[in-house]
Amino acid sequence: MSYYGKILTLSHIILLGLFVQVSGSRLTRWWDMAVGRGDVDASAGLCALAVAPHGYKCEEHQVVTTDGYILSMQRIPFGRNRGAGGTRRQPVLLQHGVLVDGITWLLNSPQESLAFILADSGYDVWISNTRGTRFSRQHTSLDPKSRSYWDWSWDELVSIDLPAIVDFVYKQSGQKLHYVGHSLGTLVALASFSEGKLVDKLKSAALLSPVAYLTHMETPLGILCAKAFVGEIITNWLGVSEFNPASAVVVNLLKGFCNQPGVDCYDLMTSFTGNNCCLNASTVELFLKYEPQPTSTKTMVHLAQTFRDGVLTKYDYERRDLNMENYGQTSPPVYNLTNIPVDLPLFLSYGGKDLLSDVSDVAQLLDDLKLHKIDKLSVQFLKDFAHADFVMGVTAKQVVYPSMISFFHDHDK
Repeated sequence: MSYYGKILTLSHIILLGLFVQVSGSRLTRWWDMAVGRGDVDASAGLCALAVAPHGYKCEEHQVVTTDGYILSMQRIPFGRNRGAGGTRRQPVLLQHGVLVDGITWLLNSPQESLAFILADSGYDVWISNTRGTRFSRQHTSLDPKSRSYWDWSWDELVSIDLPAIVDFVYKQSGQKLHYVGHSLGTLVALASFSEGKLVDKLKSAALLSPVAYLTHMETPLGILCAKAFVGEIITNWLGVSEFNPASAVVVNLLKGFCNQPGVDCYDLMTSFTGNNCCLNASTVELFLKYEPQPTSTKTMVHLAQTFRDGVLTKYDYERRDLNMENYGQTSPPVYNLTNIPVDLPLFLSYGGKDLLSDVSDVAQLLDDLKLHKIDKLSVQFLKDFAHADFVMGVTAKQVVYPSMISFFHDHDK
């Protein structure tokens, strides 16, 4: 498979997988619901939109990065029963994945959503929103309509955003924090840890559907997309700086995909993430009311490079001179995950039906962690879980979150 084909394999699988709505027993294509869909008012803030209506106190915060992005954060300082956790509550930071934002931690009922469960368990909960998403589109000088605004990949999340967010919570709370990442939220954390970032401000990290390697992320749908999107299409996409799945150009492009033999545009969630065992119709419908969110095209290409090469590196400019200009060497530097401190407490939970965080790729990650101290590494395998189950599945409250919270308790000192 060609390099450009693999770029499009990954980016368009991710795109395609989000475009399915469940409405009762009827499956609906994205564009059938997109017309007339009202935009969510970002000015109200995530607290007013998804937290306060459930009776929880919620605070809006902003973090300004060194390169000028203004990141929105929400804090749920305590649960509805304020007595739990005492007066000095342990902070926990929740970091979402790609093409979504912090609302994904809040889509189920308070009894099933991780953010609310943690707050009711006595934790001081902080929710981040990646640059470019609905609540984090502001910048000190750049307009989101400009190409310059979108000139970043997930490298900048590793080197700039995540350290800024962790440092903010650390200073606000006066304590080291626990970290929870899902999907891309695990990738940026692992890359950060490998460079020695964050580790002095964390008590532990929980990685749900951990993504570090993408070599085995192969699906028939991906192969079809790779064959279909070569030649002039890739040139057009590389000219688009903002990758916005809700834009008219992407919806029109998707319609072209769905005319290809073998592509079922009514059940793409399964094709993309795997056969999620535990999503209900109302949660998926609510998900599609608020998501997907934009990211930079450069981030999508960077993820595709990981898929192509089977190695976790910084963004490859595909030209020796540009790599030399940015890195001082002709090839991009590697994120060496074996450099992750062996005494950093890590909780990993992954699923047997996950088509993104494939079990073989997780095995490669675990091999990188083979020298980790035994009492600092906890691994949970759930054979029936797929990618979205860890955040939106209604049974995660029973099979994932209690084990994770117990792990936090073990490392609260």
